[in-house]
Amino acid sequence: MSAGIDTSVVELFKAAFRGYPTGVAVISVMGPDGPAGLTASSVASVSLAPPALSFSVMDSPSATVIAAADRLVVNLLGPAHAGLAHDFARPGGPRFTGEQGWAGLPTGEPVLRGAQAALRCVPLHRLPVGASTVVVAEVVGVVLGPPAGRLIYHERRFIAEG
Repeated sequence: MSAGIDTSVVELFKAAFRGYPTGVAVISVMGPDGPAGLTASSVASVSLAPPALSFSVMDSPSATVIAAADRLVVNLLGPAHAGLAHDFARPGGPRFTGEQGWAGLPTGEPVLRGAQAALRCVPLHRLPVGASTVVVAEVVGVVLGPPAGRLIYHERRFIAEG
């Protein structure tokens, strides 16, 4: 932690966001050594013209590959994907298996069949913030899946509704 950061504020900050429910996505890329991905609860809409979104990734092997990628897919998850969200949230979890429903786009990125939406993106900006990187990306393609309820992250748990 950086010098001068009040650790009590950090703990209260974490507690505040644990209690703030968010949607869940898996961000996927085709990296130099194969597919890489991670679960993200920080995806947010940024702009309609151009269509853009943002997310942040922390320092991990998958995050490093995602932050450096020229193209990526933000797969917005539904209630059927709670297990997959958990797999991509922990180190060593199974990833990109046939049973999980992954396919490849013609452009090479892995995409989750059956996601509520798959947003193909091109990064516009990368902003380092502490041990994280905020990525702002233009959405260049959208595939809508079946509406099927919600998957949210709240109090350190994935909660499927609907």
